[in-house]
Amino acid sequence: MDRPLAGLGVLVTRPSHQSDPLCTLLAEQGAIPFSFPVLALAPPEDTTPLPALFADLATFDRVIFVSPNAVQYAADWIKTVGGWPPGVTATPMGAGTARALVQRGIPIDLMPSGRFDSESLLASLTFSDLRGQRVLIVRGEGGREWLAEELIRRGASVVYAAVYRRTQPTTDPAALLCRLAEIHVAVITSSEGLHNLCALLGGEGQAWLQDTEIVLFSHRTAEQARSLGLRGVIHVTTQATDVAIVDVLLQTRGRS
Repeated sequence: MDRPLAGLGVLVTRPSHQSDPLCTLLAEQGAIPFSFPVLALAPPEDTTPLPALFADLATFDRVIFVSPNAVQYAADWIKTVGGWPPGVTATPMGAGTARALVQRGIPIDLMPSGRFDSESLLASLTFSDLRGQRVLIVRGEGGREWLAEELIRRGASVVYAAVYRRTQPTTDPAALLCRLAEIHVAVITSSEGLHNLCALLGGEGQAWLQDTEIVLFSHRTAEQARSLGLRGVIHVTTQATDVAIVDVLLQTRGRS
């Protein structure tokens, strides 16, 4: 069996509930995945606004979900108000988010392809004129503000539904630190994850990370990595998916 990533040690920093699919894909190609979650997710500290927001879904002109996690955490709130209202569609930011919505029976108004982030979402033709429209953005606490700012600039009024929050796990890095020599690539899927990884690794781990090859989902996170002193090879995927991560590793090793 052809295993083009045989022997490649890959650090997987996805949250624990999301790491298994990527670890499986890597192992199928011969890589050796090391799971070390650097983000944990929890319900928001203040859930007071959520029942009314989801009860009023039909009053919004557009409902944007920024991630599969936003879909997952919103799903229970949607059930409490009797389900997704008929005639309303959701706008996913990314193919993974689109799949999560479809899996829960929520109709979508577009299927993203290629790189799909705030910038490319707004570049779509349906966002040219938003005067008078009400937009609900379903996300985690403290997410990026750029999308809302641009929507408002185009004439929309924007409301947030913060359905989860990100925390730094209380993970003991000792088991990882003693195996750093076996790891050749680190996969880091968000800017917050990058900062948490640096904090969790401590001095010894940070020195290792500085020269380690990393795979990221965005050029924005790549810029932050450089600002933190990381000087190894940085790859940015074409999509924010597990398959895209594996594809990058295969391409950089001459196999795809």
